[in-house]
Amino acid sequence: MNPTQVLLLAFLVGLIAGLRTMTAPAVVAWAANRHWLNLLSSPLAFMGSTAAVAVFTVLALGELVIDKLPSTPSRTQLLGLSGRSVLGGLSGAALAASGAQSIALGAVLGVAGAIAGTFAGYEARTRLVRALKVPDVVVALLEDAVAIAGGLLIVSRF
Repeated sequence: MNPTQVLLLAFLVGLIAGLRTMTAPAVVAWAANRHWLNLLSSPLAFMGSTAAVAVFTVLALGELVIDKLPSTPSRTQLLGLSGRSVLGGLSGAALAASGAQSIALGAVLGVAGAIAGTFAGYEARTRLVRALKVPDVVVALLEDAVAIAGGLLIVSRF
């Protein structure tokens, strides 16, 4: 895979983190654990451990539930945006490392993707709920499916 493709995928996995914070590192951890991603000689090798898979999977499943609660704050608030940025950066860095590219650049692109995905996801969800005149949970479930399928598609490219 050429460097441009690797770095594009680092940005795209950040977009996934913008949609669902924990889905991006969960799919990266699963991919590393299943040897779709080669992180063995990188500082991010821990992402392929059974412990990382378990922790990120439990957190991702919890997020899928918590996202539907009416008391959940907006993803665009500072705390949510910060978490999405950090985990998007981690996920982007892992993809860059697996593709033999700069971990730092992968992290920056993952952060950029997470910020873009946060605001694009918020706008898309808000507008779809209004346009389709459906409950928010319906569009939230669709967003879950897009995040999970998109994340798996991205990590399966390696």
